Amino acid sequence: MTPLVIPLSGTVAIVSHHPEPAAAGHLGRPPVVIGHRGASAHRPEHTLLSYETAIALGADYIEPDLVSTRDHVLVARHENEISGTTDVARRPEFAARRTTKIVDGREVTGWFTEDLTLAELRTLRAEERVPGLRPGNTAFNGMAQVPTFDEVVRLARRHGVGVYPETKHPGYFASIGLPLEEPMLETLSRYGWHEPGDPVFLQSFETANLRELRNRTGLPLIQLIGAEGAPYDWVAAGDPRTYDAMVTPEGLREVAEYADGVGVDTRRIVPAGPDGRLLSPATFVADAHRAGLKVHAWTVRNENSQLPVDFRRGDPADPGFPRALGDVEGWLEMLYRLGVDGVFADDPGVAGAVRARLF
Repeated sequence: MTPLVIPLSGTVAIVSHHPEPAAAGHLGRPPVVIGHRGASAHRPEHTLLSYETAIALGADYIEPDLVSTRDHVLVARHENEISGTTDVARRPEFAARRTTKIVDGREVTGWFTEDLTLAELRTLRAEERVPGLRPGNTAFNGMAQVPTFDEVVRLARRHGVGVYPETKHPGYFASIGLPLEEPMLETLSRYGWHEPGDPVFLQSFETANLRELRNRTGLPLIQLIGAEGAPYDWVAAGDPRTYDAMVTPEGLREVAEYADGVGVDTRRIVPAGPDGRLLSPATFVADAHRAGLKVHAWTVRNENSQLPVDFRRGDPADPGFPRALGDVEGWLEMLYRLGVDGVFADDPGVAGAVRARLF
């Protein structure tokens, strides 16, 4: 049996396959590994540095979150408010742009991509969003610009991996005359990606834009489902339903009318009790598969504070415990054995290594 070769920081790790293969996911295929915001365990998220690292570690897809500039260019940022992911707050030339807005019903103060042209945004430098959790990533602060979606797609095409873009706050951006869907589809089509079999997934926490996209593209669509809350387009329309309505067998069949899969918080797959310890797995994966939907689980992170209690390692009294590495391999194995079709992983190298061992 041929082993998987995974490059990491200039070295090559050889990972042998596990002698007892896990059950494959929907349609009998091994799960895909999605580089969450690139390889955000190793580089500041949503930078070409992060996406390049994810590719080097073996990610099948790289995941950019998409927002718009004032001149309607799509760029990759976790949020349209960028004070936590760039050096904008320290740039005196942009001091007057600080403002307060209502985004998806929440008051947010800071600097926003939609108030900057692409040329202005490109003068900024990206920074680590959670330096307390990932202090090592701060070594790369200032080394990268905010990338455009065009750059991300070109990178993916050059290296033979897929893209998994998320439309961030699509209703909000449509309301200010900067809809995300048209430039997203145009960019993908320009690089030859517009058919159902192309290596692209389009994802959203809202439902209205996914339903609209279903009428405009054959590319696979993914409905994101949180552990709590509701799609903001439902909230804005006065619909009292929450994400809970989506995870029932009936709700999943309704999602399957417009989407090809669901991207789901892991707590929907394996719930936790009041003490944070995992309970018996839910029937969610099997229910989604019966509805014809793929299941992609988010988000697998390496640090103790980001893992279920059962997979944490070390002394909780240690000041470094929250950012210390836990048993992420054990958590990934559990999710894979439950039949998920993919995982969003901050460290796609580890996710790929565990997959290689099990399948």
